[in-house]
Amino acid sequence: MEIAFPWPYSPGEWLAWIGAALTALFGLVNLLAPRLGGIEGAGSRALSGGFHVGIGLSAILFAQPLIYLALGIAWALAAVGQMLSVLFDRGGTVTKLLGFAAALLMAALPLSFAFGFVP
Repeated sequence: MEIAFPWPYSPGEWLAWIGAALTALFGLVNLLAPRLGGIEGAGSRALSGGFHVGIGLSAILFAQPLIYLALGIAWALAAVGQMLSVLFDRGGTVTKLLGFAAALLMAALPLSFAFGFVP
């Protein structure tokens, strides 16, 4: 069996790939330097680091639309969580709103390819 790196060819694939790469990079920062990533507490490395690295690298290595769809849905639900935090935790700070916008952007990158909005 030959293993090859699936390089993106279309603009939509590039958007999804960039979203996956940013997810893996975000996870790597939280895995290796959680305070730099703005997280603290036991288990933070695993949940905010390892999980993001795993799904980001999986999306890059397998390059399948359904994996990009899973990545986009995960980021969309993260945006929902950010908005719930703003609404119910009285966390309407600039940082929370920027986090919401960032999560929406990260969701839009792979979902635009998975749903065929960008070929």
